[in-house]
Amino acid sequence: MESPEGLSIVRDEENAEFCSAIALVTPSLTQQLLKYRHPIGTRALFELSLTVGLLGLGWVLMWLSLGLSYWLTLLIALPTAGFLVRLFMIQHDCGHGAFFRNKQLNDWIGRTLGVFTFTPYDYWKRNHALHHASAGDLDRRGAGDILILTVQEYLSRSRLGRIAYRAYRNPIIMFGIGPAYLFLLEHRVPVEQMRSGWRVWVSAIATNVGIIGFATGMIWLIGVKPFVAVQLPVVLLASSGGVWLFYVQHQFDRVVWFRGEHWNLQDAALQGSSHYDLPAWLRWFTANIGVHHVHHLCSRIPFYRLRQVLRDYPQLQSVGRVTFWESVRSVRLALWDESKGKLVSFRDVRASARPPLVN
Repeated sequence: MESPEGLSIVRDEENAEFCSAIALVTPSLTQQLLKYRHPIGTRALFELSLTVGLLGLGWVLMWLSLGLSYWLTLLIALPTAGFLVRLFMIQHDCGHGAFFRNKQLNDWIGRTLGVFTFTPYDYWKRNHALHHASAGDLDRRGAGDILILTVQEYLSRSRLGRIAYRAYRNPIIMFGIGPAYLFLLEHRVPVEQMRSGWRVWVSAIATNVGIIGFATGMIWLIGVKPFVAVQLPVVLLASSGGVWLFYVQHQFDRVVWFRGEHWNLQDAALQGSSHYDLPAWLRWFTANIGVHHVHHLCSRIPFYRLRQVLRDYPQLQSVGRVTFWESVRSVRLALWDESKGKLVSFRDVRASARPPLVN
């Protein structure tokens, strides 16, 4: 597959394997993937029932452990948050019409799950559709994305603006404070979409009513303090995990961003989305969302069929592949350098701005 004419992409020997894998993918691949997009009803029901059941079990075990040790409660919160992340991924598939064959069933299951994931379904569905339509496009950033600036945009900001962006990209804010704000506050009142129509507000209000009903019922059963002691760490851990996954799927070493006139779905999917190659147990918790390049090629493929695509098309396995430790190292990459065609760190920018030493 040829890169769009005029795109300034610098590839060295380190990236040769990546480029070779990309070249093996034919332009007709998206059409070939359509055969995987049909949901299997019994499998969908099994995955939903299993995930809901395990989440409920984890929640009950956390509550029972409160009388023993809160450290034990927090330990159980780790897998319980993982079950909540998986439930969000099922909601995500519903939003793409990929979980059940029936559109109305997808939507109503998605809306119901939104009460437990703290995510208003129709509001999120709209944002996420915009994300799929623009991911990897430098001219259409901002729709359901984690903000990234180009080097030039960063340098043209005021000192205060640069400090604000560096704070935003700080891992404590990006993966700690930010997710908590997003899921606990921003999703409650979507003021940034004030003009997006009534459906967004109905979605947010209905989800808020559902959350209040759930919380009221649980508080009536077990009390305020036990409810908060169990629910809060699960939501905080799951929200951080979800934001981490979304981050690493589009901001990693060797990612490619395009300007609007050079953007197309297949290039953006294969070069702008990662294959987050996780251990099998983490793939289960994250519902194969790490096979993100394939997901962006054909978002109607149910999560439980994404691994089958990799087996049938082995050339896709090395495209955008990112291991866990590689993803951790990518956190320092915070700016897109258009002249070099790659992500760079703040340190890289400072180093390039220093005048050369004169002997």
